[in-house]
Amino acid sequence: MTNAWPNGRAFAFYDRSEVAISQLGEQLQALGARLEAALGDVRDGAALDDVRVRFLGRSGEITALRRAIGNLPPAERPEAGKIINAAVTGWEAIVASKADELQRRALDTQLEIAIDVTFPAPPARSGSLHPLRRALEDACGYFERRGFAVVLGPEIETEYYNFDALNIPADHPAREGLDSFYFGDGRLLRTHTSPMQIRTMQAHPPPVAIVTSGKAYRRDGIDARHSPMFHQIEGLLVAPGIHMGHLKGMLTGMCRELFGPNQAVRFRPSFFPFTEPSAEVDTTCPGCAGTGSAAGDPGCKTCGGSGWIELGGSGMVHPGVLRESGYDPDVVSGFAFGVGIERIAMVQHDLDDIRVLFENDPKVLAQLA
Repeated sequence: MTNAWPNGRAFAFYDRSEVAISQLGEQLQALGARLEAALGDVRDGAALDDVRVRFLGRSGEITALRRAIGNLPPAERPEAGKIINAAVTGWEAIVASKADELQRRALDTQLEIAIDVTFPAPPARSGSLHPLRRALEDACGYFERRGFAVVLGPEIETEYYNFDALNIPADHPAREGLDSFYFGDGRLLRTHTSPMQIRTMQAHPPPVAIVTSGKAYRRDGIDARHSPMFHQIEGLLVAPGIHMGHLKGMLTGMCRELFGPNQAVRFRPSFFPFTEPSAEVDTTCPGCAGTGSAAGDPGCKTCGGSGWIELGGSGMVHPGVLRESGYDPDVVSGFAFGVGIERIAMVQHDLDDIRVLFENDPKVLAQLA
């Protein structure tokens, strides 16, 4: 005698197992009917989960049927197990379909309640360049329009390019471990962008005119004016007849383009191993317009009451640096400068704390955009 299970598979009754297997089939049909009836009454996810556990869970009704397989003859148990598994697979698909239906229904209800499709959409929000990136591009753009090429260099440098070739001897204080981040193999995180001066001059004959920008690293404490990681823009112009007047003219023009036509610039005598003569570059404080006081406060917070903001160092390229790069200092001369991008951004946005540029508070960045 042959028959078919609910899954369409044929089976035959021949011996005493006929009664047991037929009872199993009837029980599966009854269980499936009760499951579908229970699913018809489900209205939310919690009720659906209760139905799933009651019928298909570890302690559910299907588990009792699986255990009943042990009452069948050993030869027929595998077939009975396959039939039960096929039925369970179909029921799990029905439960999953019910879950999808509930989710769609909940979403439709939420949309009907929460969204008015006739209401105007909010304006699209667009991002903006970070203040440091914008200051960097503004400064580089000034020099690009005057014929300077923008070059980039590695942040991990050798002692030769970072110190030796720049006329900084081995016993110079700047080479001590307290000032620089050294690796174990003699390399270090560059302390300035000046190594690109040497790399460029060794790779190209004069004349050369470049600006290079990027990060530099020093063992500085974090305060309102200093950070162990900062950004620089480095400039170099080498050609016959270059003098200090060219340097002053270029940096004065940069400050007036970046900060306004009335910006004043001053050059204070200083010392750098790779330039001679050397000068610190200051520009008028934006917080007090150079007066040293702002908003009735006799001591401007931005400049500390001095009326000036220090931008960086500059000078004429040292003859020893020119010779190290393969240039003849009797034929060519040049100027170089290094300006902190953070200082430019602080002047542009009237900031008195460099940490504002690194904390990246979204509200602050939105104001500076």
